[in-house]
Amino acid sequence: MSKRSSKKAVKPPKTADPRQRLRKALARRTKGELIDVLVELARDDRAVLRRLAARFELQAPPKELLVMTRQAIADATTFDERDANDNFSYDDEAYREVQQNLNRLIELGHLRPAMELSLELMDQGSYQVESSDEGLMTEDIEACFGTVLKALRKCDLPAAEVIAWCAKMLKTDRVGFICDQELHALRRRFEGAPSP
Repeated sequence: MSKRSSKKAVKPPKTADPRQRLRKALARRTKGELIDVLVELARDDRAVLRRLAARFELQAPPKELLVMTRQAIADATTFDERDANDNFSYDDEAYREVQQNLNRLIELGHLRPAMELSLELMDQGSYQVESSDEGLMTEDIEACFGTVLKALRKCDLPAAEVIAWCAKMLKTDRVGFICDQELHALRRRFEGAPSP
């Protein structure tokens, strides 16, 4: 009678970490090749560009900041209409870029363009909140506005201009609660300010 040999459990093969292979491959490349690859990736993917710009603290001139912020607003607020009334994913990194760019514009003395961009964000962002189930992106939107509201509290713009901006922001808000208390408070503050 022949003996049956027991089958040994086969261990799954170890899979190498692809990041290690990538690290080794990149180490063999020249600095110029690596730069070219990064620039190409950034050109093809705005999320990569956003991460590289943040990592290396790239400073854009005001005109370019306006364009970049409009694009970041579009990226942050975009969603598939078929996902309406659901908790769809959204680009929170794009919201961070919007906030950073608004802050940078204000630092450069361009408060009015930051106010204009805020109106665009209120329009598109409140639509995104309205279309989602729980409005999870509301905090990200309010963080963007916080930068502008803080600057407006200390600005020397004409009171009528700030009051009108607050009214437009409140009117543009499709859900009626994004920074509403802060906007009402800012409007009351400027309504009570002495006219020059």
